[in-house]
Amino acid sequence: MKRKFNFVKLIGLLAFVFAFNFASFAQDAKPAETAAKTTDAPAEELSFHQAIKTKFIEGGPEYMTPILICLIIGLAVAIERILTLNLASTNSARLVKQVEEALQSGGVDAAISLTSSTKGPVAAIFTQGLMRAGEGVDMVEKSVVAYGSVEMGKLERGLIWISLFIALAPMLGFLGTVVGMIGAFDAIEAAGDISPSLVAGGIKVALITTVGGLIVAIILQLFYNYCISKIDSVVGEMEESSIALVDVVVKYLSKK
Repeated sequence: MKRKFNFVKLIGLLAFVFAFNFASFAQDAKPAETAAKTTDAPAEELSFHQAIKTKFIEGGPEYMTPILICLIIGLAVAIERILTLNLASTNSARLVKQVEEALQSGGVDAAISLTSSTKGPVAAIFTQGLMRAGEGVDMVEKSVVAYGSVEMGKLERGLIWISLFIALAPMLGFLGTVVGMIGAFDAIEAAGDISPSLVAGGIKVALITTVGGLIVAIILQLFYNYCISKIDSVVGEMEESSIALVDVVVKYLSKK
C-alpha cells in the first residue's frame, strides 16, 4: 500500500511540475510575442525545450494538456513495470540446483524455506509446487501450472493502462485537429475571403495536436513492446523452471 501511495505521489508531482512550467511559459510568451511585433530586432533562436513549449501553446493547452497527461502517466506506469519485470528475473538454473540440494539435505521443508526467502515469480511458483509435494507429482504439476497463471497475471498488471494511453493520445490529437479545422473554416467564413495566411495558420495550429498525440503514442509503444518482450522472457523462464522442478520432485519422491 505504501509503495502504491508513493507511486501516485510521484505521478502527481511530475504532472504538477510539467503543468507549472508550461503555465509560466504561457504567461511569458504573450508579452514576448507582443514585444517582437513592435521591434525590428530579429527573433532569438529558441532552445529545444522552449520550442516544445511554444508548440504546446500553439496547439492549445485545452487539447495538448490531456495528451501531456497521457504521456506522463503512461511513462510512469511503463517505468514501474520495467523495474518490476527486471527484478522478477532470477537465475533459474541456480535456483533449481539449490532446491535439489535442499531436498537432499533437509527435505521438503528446507526447500520451501529456501524458495520462500527468494524473490521473484519463479521462486513463488516453486514454493506452491513444493507445498503440494506430499500429495504426489500430479498435484505438484497442477499447482505449478495454476500458480504460474497467477504470476503471469501479476506480470501483465498495468499494461492495459499503457495500451489505453497509446490509443487515447492520437485520438485526442485528432480531436484537437478537427476542432481546429472547424475554427479555421469559421474564420474563413467570417472574413468572407480565403486568405492563404489565414488558412495556413489555422491548419498549422490544428495539426500540432495530431503530431503531439502521435509522438506520445510512439514513445509509449516502444516502452509497451519492451515490457511485452520482457514478460515473454520471464514466462519462458517460468515454464522451463517449472518442468525442471517437477523432474527434481519426481527424483526426490522416487528415493523415498
